[in-house]
Amino acid sequence: MLVLIAEDDGLHRAFARTIVEELWSGDLEVLEASDGEDAIDLAARRDPSCVVLDLQLPKVTGIEVARAIWSRRADTRILFWSNFADEAYVRGVARIVPPGSVYGYVLKSASEAGMRSALRGVLREGHCIIDREIRGIQHRVQDRLEGITDSEYESLIDIALGLTDKTIAMRRGLSTRGAQSRIQHLYDKLGLSSSAEPAADSAPDFNPRTRAIYLAICRGLINVDVLRREQRRLDAWLDVAAATRTGNDGSSDS
Repeated sequence: MLVLIAEDDGLHRAFARTIVEELWSGDLEVLEASDGEDAIDLAARRDPSCVVLDLQLPKVTGIEVARAIWSRRADTRILFWSNFADEAYVRGVARIVPPGSVYGYVLKSASEAGMRSALRGVLREGHCIIDREIRGIQHRVQDRLEGITDSEYESLIDIALGLTDKTIAMRRGLSTRGAQSRIQHLYDKLGLSSSAEPAADSAPDFNPRTRAIYLAICRGLINVDVLRREQRRLDAWLDVAAATRTGNDGSSDS
């Protein structure tokens, strides 16, 4: 049995290791990583069957670590372990879980008994164990009226990164009007439509774009980890777009 514990806090890492060693007797080896890059490297070299994974790791986030691990081996059992129940993390996990994979999501505020139960259920017994608070967020995400759709979430990310409507349209393969329509739907979900409308003979109370970012941060829809990851994706897209424009310019001159 090979277990990887990826956690940047030494006390939390030792706590998880102690429970794992108590739950498994006999043939057990525990690997430890203190940042996301080390976790990905260890997983690639040693191929652990079970992983305890902090979502907020230095260098590379837990979401990216899980994606890398599952891309190599979809049957790896992963218990996500976090201080936060942000909707951003819940969405991030949901988007990368391979069909049929075993995983769990437990908060670090859980009792020792709760952590022990989650480790036993996910890593040893192969059950999906989701913290009650996390499950409530999952239901909200899936709710057609309250939840933000994937396309609306993309619009939220784009405006949080500071993109114009025209650039959003180009990035998402939409017309400018289509991009604006998605953004308006996002405003509706966040309850911004009425508050952003001006009263008679007065300016609107809020700038809807910046207000949407504020509300999204308060709700946990976006956070620094998400925006850093999305900035890297944006940088990659901008590089491709620039190369495409250069290629088109070159071909038109020949």
